[in-house]
Order: sequence, then structure tokens, then C-alpha cells
Amino acid sequence: MIDFELTDEQRLIRETAKEFTDREIIPVVRENDRNEHFDLGLVKKLGDMGFLGSIVAEEYGGRGIDYRTYALIVEEIGRGDSASRTVVSVQTSLVCSSIQRWGTEEQKHRWLPSLCSGEALGCFGLTEPNTGSDAANLSTRATKTDGGWRISGQKQWISMGNYAKVAMIFAQTDPEKKHRGLACFLVPTDSDGFSASAIHGKLGLRGSDTAELSLDAVEVPDDALLGEVGDGFKVAMSALDSGRYSVAAGCVGICQGCVDASVNYSTQREQFGKPIASFQLVAAMIADMVVDTEAARGLVWRAGWLKDTDRPSTTETSVAKLFATEAAVRSANTAIQVHGGSGYVDDYPVERYLRDARVTTLYEGTSQIQKLIIGRAATGVNAMV
Repeated sequence: MIDFELTDEQRLIRETAKEFTDREIIPVVRENDRNEHFDLGLVKKLGDMGFLGSIVAEEYGGRGIDYRTYALIVEEIGRGDSASRTVVSVQTSLVCSSIQRWGTEEQKHRWLPSLCSGEALGCFGLTEPNTGSDAANLSTRATKTDGGWRISGQKQWISMGNYAKVAMIFAQTDPEKKHRGLACFLVPTDSDGFSASAIHGKLGLRGSDTAELSLDAVEVPDDALLGEVGDGFKVAMSALDSGRYSVAAGCVGICQGCVDASVNYSTQREQFGKPIASFQLVAAMIADMVVDTEAARGLVWRAGWLKDTDRPSTTETSVAKLFATEAAVRSANTAIQVHGGSGYVDDYPVERYLRDARVTTLYEGTSQIQKLIIGRAATGVNAMV
């Protein structure tokens, strides 16, 4: 049975994350967003707080916390800034969790301590210019050599790709095998033939780093392989299952931020001689946001409970990701309506909430992909092929 009561430790961690967000993130988020500034100083502070790689075992430099407690951290950071939440999500859910689950002891001890501390950043190189949802159909190729592999290809929309010291690169070793030929490699980004270029002009997440990666005959040794040849698809799907969870938790933070901002504004803003919160239609909009927030949080906590108790959680994670991301878009749009013209400029956070929320319905599996996963679980019929 799911227990929705937080422990004293969880309450303390949540309050610590809230205080950190209010003190360190919110004061700088507007300028970082305006200037498309990836704030390495803030990244270091996230690492110093233990917010990077927090679900990793302590022996590898993590904090060994459970998924539900992790969601509390991600929600608070997401309330402050989705660009900062992206750093936590990619570093923790995509990179660190994959190395911990699939890596050798040597790989874990080489990479995880510096990733958990924030001394090094990692990136997740799955998406390509012509391959998004069809993750099994990669163009990047890995060719076997004496003692290693030669990798060539391009990756696109890669968060932290310009700053990462290690890239998880997914490549096809045998196109005839399709998803059974995929492999994942831990590629140091200072390798010869590896380059990254920044992607600018994004609608949202302007304070996060997004890159296009190019690998031109990059040579890696055999021990760069994460898992075995043919495990690449499973590595990617397990990483995305963890990543979708953190995206959903971050979107709960966006929803909560929309509620907080709208309550503050509507109780202070007066029209016709009284606060606009006294108008029924404004109260109704705030109520809609509250319901979406509570529902999204409950779905995230359910998925976290399943993960923490080693139960199957893929479908429930997709449910949480689908609902929370769409709820974040709805809440941000409604919050702008509550703020009126003031919500359309960045004096208030709600316009940024909308821009940042929009991409969450696209990456780590679009809302449509989540519906296909949920539909497959409900019917037993795979509508993706």
C-alpha cells in the first residue's frame, strides 16, 4: 500500500531543496534565461548540495536516496528553474543511473564519483538529426577494430553536450540486427574526432546547454562499452524510464510554481475595488491548477513507490510523465491568464514556465509515445509497429 506521508528525513530534504531553490536559483534565473547563460557556478552548487547523482549508491559518491525522495528534490528545483532541473535530470537519471545499472566496477569507480560531485558533467547521446522516437533506427555506426571500436555519426538536441566530459553514445554495430545490434559507449569528449556545437534560438530552457555532437571516426577501447553489444536498446529504455520520472517530477514543480505565483498575484492585484482572487472565474482557474498539481504529484509518487519497491513501473512512469507534462503546459497557460498582460513579460515567472514546459511534452518520449506505451499495456496490442 502506498504511504503518502513523508518521513522526517524526506521533509528535511524537501525543505533543504526548497531553501536552496529560493536562495540560489530564483534570484539568477531570469538573467540566465534572458542571456542563454549556462550557469556553471550554479551547477557546482547543485553538486555541492548532493543533488547530482543522489540516487547513486554512497560507495560511488552518491547519496543512496530513494526515488520518491529524489522526486521531492527535482520538484523543488523544477519550481525554480527547468534549466537547472535539466542538469539534475540528465546527470542523475540518464547518465549516472545507467552507469550504475549497466557499468562494470571499473566504469562505476572511474566516472560516478566525479559525476555525482558535479566535478564532471555527462550527456546522453541518443537522438539524431533524423532519428527521434524511432530509437532503434540509428545512423551512428560503431565498427569493431583491434582492441576497440571506431564510432562515426551525429547526435542532436543533447543537453550539456558542450560541457560534458563523458558522453553516452548509442550506435549501431550491425544494421541488419536493428535494435539487437545497438550498443552504448562511454566516450570521453576530449577524444580525437569528437566535437560539439551549441544550438541557439530555443523557445524555452534558454539557461540550459543544448548541443549537436559530431563523431568522426572516434576511437574507443573495448572497455568503453556499457553493457554488451546488443544491450544498447535496453540501456536506452531503462535510462529513459528513469529520465521520464524526473521530467514528471520537475513538471510538478512547474505546476506548483504556477499555483504559487497565481495565488500571490491574484490576492494582491485589485480590480473594481477588490482583489481579483474574489472573482469566481479567477478562483476557478486557480482551482484547476491546484487539481492538476495534486494529481500530477500523486502519479509521480506512485511511480516512485513502485521503483523503490522493485515493482514494474514503466507504464506508471509513462502515465506520470504524460499527465504531469501536459498539466504543466495547462497550468502555465492558465497562470498567464490569471496574470493578464503582466503574465506576458518576464517580470513574473509564468511566461517562462510556459516556454519551459512546452518541451517536456516532446523529449524523453513525446506525449504521443507515452500514449502508445500506455495503450499497449492496457490492450496487449503494440500500436507502434
